Amino acid sequence: MKLYSLLFALTIFLSSTSKADAQSSIEGYEIGFDGFFGASNFGGSFGIGPKFGFVMNENLVVGPSFRFQRSWSSPAYAQQGFSYNNYGGGFFVHGRYNNIVFGGVEAEVLYNQNTLIDTSAVFKKAVPTVFICAGFSREFAEIVRINAGIYYDVVNSVNSPYRNSYFLTVKDAATGQVVRRIPLMYRISFFFPLGKKKKKAEEEVESD
Repeated sequence: MKLYSLLFALTIFLSSTSKADAQSSIEGYEIGFDGFFGASNFGGSFGIGPKFGFVMNENLVVGPSFRFQRSWSSPAYAQQGFSYNNYGGGFFVHGRYNNIVFGGVEAEVLYNQNTLIDTSAVFKKAVPTVFICAGFSREFAEIVRINAGIYYDVVNSVNSPYRNSYFLTVKDAATGQVVRRIPLMYRISFFFPLGKKKKKAEEEVESD
């Protein structure tokens, strides 16, 4: 419940910030898509996440996000594997610096159709994720921006559909079995500007 309260508080904060003097503070809009793929001998997942960004200034973008993901698992103890879909939404906050790097937070609640812990029954459950992210960010010809970074899930729910996509694991020295998964994953995003940014448009008008 504490996590849901935090997500609710952050959503209210972002909404109030964007409404305050919105016409003068928002410089532009972006639509973005991120995708990822991860697989191992025990399963994997792939997904896509559309985003709508409010460009507050050249260093800050905030907005809602959505998610669809398909996951599958082939555990060694089961006779056959299984697969399931996940969907949901949340919000993101990205800070950009000098057209080189970015960092931020991406929080979502996913509607999970299965669990990787109990394979005897399929049930639906809301799974929260809160990723702290950082990495490379570059805009090309004012047409597309590419963000490529590493994401760390501070919640790391046992029912998270991302667990098979974590690229770091800890294995038992004696048996070689995975005993822990570090909640780190790669993700790449593409952002496309919608129209001209406000400041640039004003500068072009002044130059005329």
